[in-house]
Amino acid sequence: MTHSSAVKGKKLGRPVPILTLTEQDLDKLRLMARRPKSSQQAALRARILLGCAAGKSHGEIAEDLGTCRATVGKWRSRFCQSGWAGLVDAPRLGTPRRISDKAVEKIITTTLETKPKAQTHWSTRQLARQVGLSPMTVSRIWRAFGLKPHLQETFKLSNDPFFVEKVRDIVGLYVNPPCRALVLCVDEKSQVQALERSQPLLPMKPGQAEKRTHDYHRHGTTSLFAAFDVATGRVIGSCHRRHRHQEFLSFLEKIEASVPEQLDVHLILDNYATHKTPRVHRWFLRHPRYQLHFTPTSASWLNQVERWFGLITEKRIRRDAYRSVAELEKAIADYITHHNRDPKPFVWTASADLILSKVARICKRSSGTPH
Repeated sequence: MTHSSAVKGKKLGRPVPILTLTEQDLDKLRLMARRPKSSQQAALRARILLGCAAGKSHGEIAEDLGTCRATVGKWRSRFCQSGWAGLVDAPRLGTPRRISDKAVEKIITTTLETKPKAQTHWSTRQLARQVGLSPMTVSRIWRAFGLKPHLQETFKLSNDPFFVEKVRDIVGLYVNPPCRALVLCVDEKSQVQALERSQPLLPMKPGQAEKRTHDYHRHGTTSLFAAFDVATGRVIGSCHRRHRHQEFLSFLEKIEASVPEQLDVHLILDNYATHKTPRVHRWFLRHPRYQLHFTPTSASWLNQVERWFGLITEKRIRRDAYRSVAELEKAIADYITHHNRDPKPFVWTASADLILSKVARICKRSSGTPH
């Protein structure tokens, strides 16, 4: 079914284009006109076309919608000529660019290939003085090309001769875990300090962040031993006042008591000395269902429990005050209990090939730099 509007009365002046709308078009226009997420411009154009379809004159539509006749005629004509595409604003030319390509290139090359005298990196004001442009211009060009001279990141390359094999082994456990087996990421967060601020915390207020003093009182340390279940996100944890192979053996016994007997256990560990003592070696010989997977040296980021250590540090340890080690250990135990009520595993998305290709690019870039 189609609807068309004709000019009422005498046909004077410029002829009005004939508007033809299907029922589907009308439904879409009604949706655009009343939907809360529609922009005001889109809703107005839809109401103009609905008024035209109802047979109203341009003057009547303009009066009803609080606009002018020229606007009504414009959007009617554009829809008749181009359909739905005619309701979209045409691209605007805007102000002509005043910064030449040569000036942009100079800013980029100066940022990447030079340094200010007696300093390590450029600021927007320094570079603006150097190239004769405004700091805002330099800032816009830096943002456009993703340049951030004020930021610096760190990296560490492993010198493990079996780096490739260990990466493929551990990533394989993450993306394709074995059947009827448990994959646990095990590590220790040592020297967790029980710190009490010299003054009470000032709580957050509207417009003001929480405040704390920079100085504190030390009340001792503890070491958190944790095993993170890759499949479920559950954590087995315990705190010990010392960080030796005796404490590690005690934690292994806790893991043994917590894991069903019918499951094999794959442990992902780092190369810390307490994991490789003769007594620890004999314990694993007495428990043959455990298989060990060591991360490459200087590659603790492969162990997912390190990310969980970051969570407990951020959400529980760092911003609280503890008057004793026992109080700190109770807070850690409470956090683990609360976490295990609704655990969430980490989603590992990086393949071994992706990791190795990134490491290869860093090696290639760093091989030519002076040391």
